[in-house]
Amino acid sequence: MSATDRPRGGHQPSRCRVCKEPAVIDLPRHNANFCADHFLELCRRQVTKAIERFGMLAPGERVLVAVSGGKDSLALWDLLTDLGVEADGLYVGLGIGDYSDTSGEHARRFARERGLVLTEIDLRDEYGYDVPTAAVATGRVPCSACGLSKRHLFDRAARDGGYPVVATGHNLDDEAAVLYGNTLRWDVEMLARQLPVLPARAGFPRKVKPLVRLTERETAAWCLVRGIDYLVEECPMSVGNKHLGYKEALNRLEAESPGAKAAFYLGFLDRMAPLLADRAAQAVDGLERCLRCGAPTTSEICAFCRLVERTAGHGPVPVELALARGRR
Repeated sequence: MSATDRPRGGHQPSRCRVCKEPAVIDLPRHNANFCADHFLELCRRQVTKAIERFGMLAPGERVLVAVSGGKDSLALWDLLTDLGVEADGLYVGLGIGDYSDTSGEHARRFARERGLVLTEIDLRDEYGYDVPTAAVATGRVPCSACGLSKRHLFDRAARDGGYPVVATGHNLDDEAAVLYGNTLRWDVEMLARQLPVLPARAGFPRKVKPLVRLTERETAAWCLVRGIDYLVEECPMSVGNKHLGYKEALNRLEAESPGAKAAFYLGFLDRMAPLLADRAAQAVDGLERCLRCGAPTTSEICAFCRLVERTAGHGPVPVELALARGRR
């Protein structure tokens, strides 16, 4: 902002806490404002701190980034490469109408403009189904088929491509909302696994969440400052998802008490997660190999292969029809 751009009269623009230049963002949870350069530096420090604090990455490791075309996954990919990490992307075409078409365009453009490697998998082309179709064929909520499909394909791509680690764009808001829901239900098994790092085990690559110290607003601001064009719209299949309601509740709390979300989630990691470590360790027992695809599973046939079987031969279902069925 130049001197001529500054508001006139008695109101003075906010200043960066570090350099005292005009700020581009205020962060109440840090009780500070930042200019563009120092905001980016803050984000780099937060991600570096998460990586080091939880032992997410080892020097020289190749990382596979789960890319959706939204702000979080693109900010994550950009931050990792900015920090010197060798990171490639994987995009899964979920077949959710115009939403998937647009998200894929954003992911491809981001990779093309930066000379990065992006691998694509299309559910309909390669497995004969998409998320709306799976929702109708199985009678379950769309997010169930979506999450199952992405987890399986990210794991497989990492194994096949020699990536020891998969990084996802889960941010502080996401993790706090999931923690809120798991705590309301006192789902101890899920609480034990809600960690920023899930170690490699029995054919699964290590899973890491480097953005857990950044909020949604901060990842969006990173993209804005860095000139990253991302998909703004929420997935149409997520309508009615309890996760969104938990986010809204926590946002209201955050507005009244800045820093509450960070205190809730990071406090859980520091003080409660260690008490659940034995539960987390027990979850790795009893895994076998899927008889069809060879993936680790707790039964003879993995959940992904059962999903492919249930949707076999089912014609494509429009997004609107899947949503209408889900409301019944």
